[in-house]
Amino acid sequence: MPVLVDNDVNIMALGEQSFSWPDTENLIFVKAATGIGVGIISGGELQRGAQGSAGDLGHVQVPGGANTPCRCGNTGCLEALAGGPAVARNLAGYGIEVATASEVGKLAEANNTAAIAVLRQAGRDIGSVLAMCVNLLNPSVIVLGGRLANAGEHVIAGVRELVYFRSTPLATQHLVIVGSAAREMAGVRGASMLVVQHVLSAAAVDELVQQHGAPQPTAAAR
Repeated sequence: MPVLVDNDVNIMALGEQSFSWPDTENLIFVKAATGIGVGIISGGELQRGAQGSAGDLGHVQVPGGANTPCRCGNTGCLEALAGGPAVARNLAGYGIEVATASEVGKLAEANNTAAIAVLRQAGRDIGSVLAMCVNLLNPSVIVLGGRLANAGEHVIAGVRELVYFRSTPLATQHLVIVGSAAREMAGVRGASMLVVQHVLSAAAVDELVQQHGAPQPTAAAR
């Protein structure tokens, strides 16, 4: 049997677009968790790039973050400043020790001001890089998902703040920035859409017809 494999954020983008924004042809899905990546749907088609590496947002340098080392060997990468481990580490600067971004989110839900500040700044860092994507790709919708984005509205608020401030007015005139509606099910839904698109593709249908022949009309159809 055929086996279909794709990047997790690409599959999540398919799931969110197909089930929540079916009429939207230009959408960016941001997965903010341990790493940060985006799935890009442009003109109704998922964009994977020449080598399948399109959307690696986590290793774009953030303005003002050049001294922060990243696991990729560079400095100032978005992941190093706003990824899940970085958010937990940033909260330690306020004297609060946590292990994950989810724990930071729980503190923010309890109105811990330090946790709220850390999440809001992570959103600003993500937004500063997404603003370039908005100017370049002009999406209609940006959806934020992943454990960090699901930690609360503070991350999304930070993203909106920087995207609307740094992107051109024309690009943001009708731009919608929201949290994921599918949440943990985005990947499952996207995987199902990947199968549907494969089975119903023109190439797959043509191959099926060649193997089994075109169906003959029934008496009623005649």
